[in-house]
Amino acid sequence: MTQQSTRFDFENKKTPQSSFHLHELVIEDRGSRYTVSIGHVQGREDLKAFLRRLKENKKIAKATHNSWAARIGKNGAIYETKSDDGESGAGMVIMRVMQKEEVSDCIVCVTRWFGGVKLMGDRFKHLQDATRIAIERM
Repeated sequence: MTQQSTRFDFENKKTPQSSFHLHELVIEDRGSRYTVSIGHVQGREDLKAFLRRLKENKKIAKATHNSWAARIGKNGAIYETKSDDGESGAGMVIMRVMQKEEVSDCIVCVTRWFGGVKLMGDRFKHLQDATRIAIERM
């Protein structure tokens, strides 16, 4: 039997004002480059629209990874979803920062262009830092 937990919205959340904002080239390390984007979302259609708009940028569409996480408040509960896009564990790293910062009605996407050198655990630090940059700047 699996246990399900529900996260509750206690109204002290942070929410982005615009539906899409891109912060280009926020981190560079050993050839890998990171960009982060953030947007206000209130449902599945908003998530799809955000990702469509993101990938209209051909440079971002060709990136190695576009990992993202989203948190949406509805009827007092917070619903969460994420995607690693091939960067194992990346979506959960982004989600944990969003949870800690109490961000809701929001999607954060960290885009990475692989530079040829494996970053090992440093890649998780870069995902966290990029997510924090987007949240601080919203």
